[in-house]
Amino acid sequence: AYQVCWEKFCRYWDIEMRTVPIDLDHLSLNMDTVMDYVDEYTIGIVAILGITYTGKYDDVKALDNLVEKYNKEHADMPIRIHVDAASGGMVAPFIDPELEWDFRLKNVWSISTSGHKYGLVYPGVGWVIWRSKEALPEELIFWVSYLGGKEATMAINFSRSASQIVGQYYMLLRNGFKGYKEIHERTLEVARYMASEIEKMGIFEVLEGAEQIPIICWKLKDDVDVEWTLYDLADRLRMQGWMVPAYPMPENIKDIDVQRLVLRQDFGMNLAILCIKDMKKQIEILNNSRVIVPNNENGDNNYVSKGFDHSGR
Repeated sequence: AYQVCWEKFCRYWDIEMRTVPIDLDHLSLNMDTVMDYVDEYTIGIVAILGITYTGKYDDVKALDNLVEKYNKEHADMPIRIHVDAASGGMVAPFIDPELEWDFRLKNVWSISTSGHKYGLVYPGVGWVIWRSKEALPEELIFWVSYLGGKEATMAINFSRSASQIVGQYYMLLRNGFKGYKEIHERTLEVARYMASEIEKMGIFEVLEGAEQIPIICWKLKDDVDVEWTLYDLADRLRMQGWMVPAYPMPENIKDIDVQRLVLRQDFGMNLAILCIKDMKKQIEILNNSRVIVPNNENGDNNYVSKGFDHSGR
């Protein structure tokens, strides 16, 4: 349940990517099986703080314990952990400072996060932090002098605007620790209200109710008898101006469709109440409508609407 950037990374650098399947009992990294995918060729393990599909956190501390045990048995070829904290990296330090997921853990070697998510800056600014100089080999640093003076660069692309960095600098100074904490607490309060209201509708199973970051993920209950799908609901909500995507879960449980809400800091309680009201109205419309299912290429009516997409195919 990873972001597509990891597929790109492995394909571009010709790295074998081993993915640990998730299931409904393990909607984050399964600590019972993760080390089964490690061998002498493994260069690292990625843990995610805010999984793309559901918003859940991987248990980085439990993973660190497993890696520490492995490294003691393979001292000549230790493996390290990279934490992909694109969503949670700018939330956890303010909301759950006691949670151990960062460099407090011995085997966490690097952390990445997105300033343009819960760092509260406009797209696109991302950060990567290494544990120490040892974790960033000198051969990955390039020194240039043609800009006047000696300057280090380690980015893949060179020329880009510094406006997002200035924006992040301003937000950190302007809000401080207390400001970020208050903003995220307010957003979480709104998200948890919405999760509660969605659960009260009685037809959805909430898989993630904004326990850690302002993300809500749900699916239709198994015993719910409706003619419409989450893709139909997503289309109806889009007509009202709400972008609430529906999509299948990863390969191991791809037959399960879910829907997700990601709340920004400017999504207040008034908008939340309006969104829930529109959601109830669109569900009522779908319940009172007769869904006409077109035939598929085989001539039967087993066609399932997957809603709008941007593929052009």
